[in-house]
Amino acid sequence: MALTITLLGGESTGKSTLAQALQRHLNDTLGIPTVRVPEHLRSWCETMGRAPQRHEQAARAHEQARQIDQASQPAGVRVVVADTSPLMVAAYSELYFNDRSLYPSALAQQRRYSLSLLMGLDLPWVPDGLFRDSPAVREATDTVLRRELQAAGMGFQTVYGRGGARLQQALRAIGPLLGEALAPTDPSLSEGRVAWNCEKCSDPACEHRLFSQLIQRQNPTQTPA
Repeated sequence: MALTITLLGGESTGKSTLAQALQRHLNDTLGIPTVRVPEHLRSWCETMGRAPQRHEQAARAHEQARQIDQASQPAGVRVVVADTSPLMVAAYSELYFNDRSLYPSALAQQRRYSLSLLMGLDLPWVPDGLFRDSPAVREATDTVLRRELQAAGMGFQTVYGRGGARLQQALRAIGPLLGEALAPTDPSLSEGRVAWNCEKCSDPACEHRLFSQLIQRQNPTQTPA
């Protein structure tokens, strides 16, 4: 069975960028056969020119799950990186339609995946002129994702930073599952770190502060963000 990594987070949190970077680094740099599964919901919206209605949400979640499962089937595939999972569709169903009916199946599906990476909110929100709503929706999405994962007793790891820095943290989380040290050693991949406003932190334990302290211990020559 391939190792399945799902990226979770609201709009404009860097899921697609990180998914592409992970596939490229695992495939091309490390030679680990990796398949990337795009976000079905977004491609559906782009094709249809609109967002799904309430009764169309379940089909979007089902199709995302099907594509993830299909990607893991070919022989030789070691890692599947999913731009998102059915849990994202369930979260949007609650936020936009006050519909929580998709959570049971979405959480059951999420349990099957090897690792859940939650995107930190340290990236600036950027409108795309299409379907991105607002920074408030992004923060609300983060809140409901954390709530549902924690209530279901499912672990997740949050990644922060821009570009190579975020890739580096994701690889550190994936490495132990593959039994390999995957984090890049190129110092340039640690560039692009940004200051984090703790007033926006959605974790009462100040997750970003603890995370930064961990990275500082691992890289004592770097200056904390």
